[in-house]
Amino acid sequence: MIRPVVSIVKHNDTYNTLKEALELCDGLKGFARNDKILIKPNLVAWDFDLPFPPYGVLTTSALIFALVQILHEEGYANITIGEASLGGTGSMTNRIFKVLGYDKLREKYGVEIVDFNQEKFEDVDVGGFRLSIAGKAVEADKIINVPVLKTHNQCKVSLGIKNLKGCVDRKSKKYCHHKDEELEHMFPRIAEKLPVELTIIDGIFALEKGPVHSGKAFRKDILVASRELLACDVVGAALLGYNAAEVEHLNYFAQRNGRSIELSEVETRGESIADQSQFLDYNWDWTEDNTMPVGFKKRGITGLAIRKYDDSLCTACSKAFNPVLILFMSAFKGAPFPRVEFVSGKRQEASPGFEKTVLFGKCAYHRNKDNPNINKPIIIKGCPPDLKEFQRLLQEEGINCDYNEYIKYRHYIFNRYQAKDGFDMDLFVR
Repeated sequence: MIRPVVSIVKHNDTYNTLKEALELCDGLKGFARNDKILIKPNLVAWDFDLPFPPYGVLTTSALIFALVQILHEEGYANITIGEASLGGTGSMTNRIFKVLGYDKLREKYGVEIVDFNQEKFEDVDVGGFRLSIAGKAVEADKIINVPVLKTHNQCKVSLGIKNLKGCVDRKSKKYCHHKDEELEHMFPRIAEKLPVELTIIDGIFALEKGPVHSGKAFRKDILVASRELLACDVVGAALLGYNAAEVEHLNYFAQRNGRSIELSEVETRGESIADQSQFLDYNWDWTEDNTMPVGFKKRGITGLAIRKYDDSLCTACSKAFNPVLILFMSAFKGAPFPRVEFVSGKRQEASPGFEKTVLFGKCAYHRNKDNPNINKPIIIKGCPPDLKEFQRLLQEEGINCDYNEYIKYRHYIFNRYQAKDGFDMDLFVR
């Protein structure tokens, strides 16, 4: 049996490194000059109000620009770049494209830059249910998938298969976080419906405790490429320190498609996995009784219960979860909280014995609106909830969160990345 080939190349100059990675894995073999080629980066979100470090969170623009240049030089002219980034109230994709300089690709190479959210979606049967997948993705002849080398707090790693969740509309993204299904059994079905012919994992930076900026990024300087999506993810997981057998969505995809996730059945070319592997933790630690983050307990916080998020917490609310923790910490002045429980997602149910119960978001509210265990609800509606509203409503209950502390925290996160350590914004903003 022919083993799938995955190349691993140390990054130096992005253009030349990518050329080498593609040559080692015959990455463009089978592409025809008249193919409709869709490039799918990971541009999950941006923050236009507070400092935002994109390292390990977003695909570097340097890699996308190098990829387009190589495709252009090889004679491929029908190129589209598409993504479906989401903000709190709508799409922010075009704003992200603009800040990253993607308009220059349109001007220089004639690339079509597409916000999937503003285009048509196709209703696709993915096996037992239907999801709305971007028409540009379904209709493409070839998709080049360009995820980031990062961990994910709900599914351990976020690589090629996970990146394709960005091809569905907002409603389908939420449906993937279904209360009665595992998230990791949802998005692999999207990959099965798309013509992914090449996956390039951007490992210029790698992210611990991802998938967003609250994690910690490392300058990793590798590119991984393969014509085989699953094999590329198996290698990517190994580079993050995970056996593919530990990652449920890789197992699930392999089982559904009669594939192997054994690393021994993948041929790697270039750098060795052993030399480049570095364990990056995906997990934020909670107390054994699941009442709060370990960091809260170390600070002596009592009278407050925050159960760990589960995979029914969708992307928009999960982005707000870390700010909520910072706001609760800002309210702690040494005295116990007034027996408060925080409930999130589509599965969590309010527990008895609390004076106040925070229902965070529309899903938590609908799940618990008639829960007899609740004495005094603090309802933070919205999809996602507004953090300023969260602060205001808690203040009415005598819990004085300080949003300025969250602003300080965001500046701290941004400022810990220094240019002298290789954290160069020029890799993103072109």
